[in-house]
Amino acid sequence: IRGHGIPEALEAILIGKSRMSLKIAILKPLSTALSIGTGGPFGAEGPIIMTGGACGSLIAQAFHLSAAERKTLLVAGAAGGMSAVFAAPVASVLIAVELLLFEWKPRSFIPVSCAAAVAGALRIPLLGQGPIFPVTPHPFVSPANLGVALLLGIVAGFGSGGLTWLVYTCEDLFGRLRFHWMWWPALGGLAVGLGGLLYPRALGVGYDTAHDLLAGRLLGAALLGLLITKALIWSISLGSGTSGGVLAPLLIMGGSLGALEATLTHGDPGFAAAISMGAILGGTMRSPFTATVFMLELTHDVGLLPAIFIGCVAADMVTVLLMKRSILTEKVARHGHHVMREYQVSPVHQRRVEDVMEQQVPTVPANLPFDTVFRQVADLDPLLARRHAWLIVDDAGRLAGVITRGDLIRELDHGDGQRTVLDAGTKHPIVTYPDEMLEQAMELLLQHDIGGLPVVSREDPRQLVGYLGRSDILTAWQQAWREDQVREAGWLSEPLRALRRNLGGEPPA
Repeated sequence: IRGHGIPEALEAILIGKSRMSLKIAILKPLSTALSIGTGGPFGAEGPIIMTGGACGSLIAQAFHLSAAERKTLLVAGAAGGMSAVFAAPVASVLIAVELLLFEWKPRSFIPVSCAAAVAGALRIPLLGQGPIFPVTPHPFVSPANLGVALLLGIVAGFGSGGLTWLVYTCEDLFGRLRFHWMWWPALGGLAVGLGGLLYPRALGVGYDTAHDLLAGRLLGAALLGLLITKALIWSISLGSGTSGGVLAPLLIMGGSLGALEATLTHGDPGFAAAISMGAILGGTMRSPFTATVFMLELTHDVGLLPAIFIGCVAADMVTVLLMKRSILTEKVARHGHHVMREYQVSPVHQRRVEDVMEQQVPTVPANLPFDTVFRQVADLDPLLARRHAWLIVDDAGRLAGVITRGDLIRELDHGDGQRTVLDAGTKHPIVTYPDEMLEQAMELLLQHDIGGLPVVSREDPRQLVGYLGRSDILTAWQQAWREDQVREAGWLSEPLRALRRNLGGEPPA
């Protein structure tokens, strides 16, 4: 139950097969309530995500489900928790997709969306309706303000990198202490208390402070004190292992940074605070879409949507250049697990068998004696020796079966040496078709634990077209890599190359 919740949920999904214990569902909200109730500078959203995920996982463990289905229910509980806390069902689904699901499939997207929508609807009779931070709507921003949003996002990106570094530096320093980690949160609490004495506004969740920032009611030195104090006590306390969330503190620190910039440049502090809030969130979590929609649902200020989006993307661009991982995935990486968040369509979902199959396939006649094939393989015949399976054809050149190296060894051990290759091989092999997707062919290989598939015509299942081996499937990734990395000459390439040669920047070919 230590930490801010989301990395722990990631680890449960990645390495725990989405199994979480009852202890987490009970102790996580209790520990968070104690830390926030005593002034801890945290939000409730991370622990609520963890608690909701634990509830979803416990429900899933009561039924006969797969690990993927348990993951869906875990994430559904997590998204429901965030939706209920922030009245932000759409952002809750987006953070589930961007950070927790590691896929965008109807089988998981629809249940998670339903859970977030139901939680958002149930929030109204429990906690009231409307945005958490209602503000006076801004008019649609001008091109000049979009430029301001870009600059705010760049600064917020550096701020995101600094905050991430600060948190994990504090965690590393606590790790060097020579006494038991049970006492670390007490030291974190001491830092929180000292910070609260200096600047009481930095304590607690701080939703009222965030609202004041968006309304432009905090100016000058108060912003600087809030930013520094909040950043220090939050990073020290979180690094000590105290249970608490990161979203609400990021909103306050981002809003303070933006309003401070507006104060120094005589701009609109409410506008700058809103942009910087979203940008800090998007840059620190590496989730610009989630941060954009999140700010829209928190304020219902549609006029700021283009500016917030530009700020979030700019911050994400800066943090990608500054850091390998986000604040949410760094802890998982430190435990030895890689989190891949650059989602892309797999080549096996885009290419067909005919795109990568081997077309000129050496075959052996069905009536060929087994001893002949074995001698050819033993003598390293260039056409046969390098292969692990050979296609057997009849007198008309039609597919009759398949014989593998394993078949050769079994026949050598138990056969009488008088049989043909068709007798020793498989007469009814598993086949695939040229227009079949590679994904389906891979499923056949894995399901039957075989190394390759004869490719036959759909019109005539015995008409041999080619052969698909495991190495051929790897060709799909090789083709995708070339499309991603290899640059091709365009119609301006040669004139530009000639210009560089004339300027002395490139030697002649």
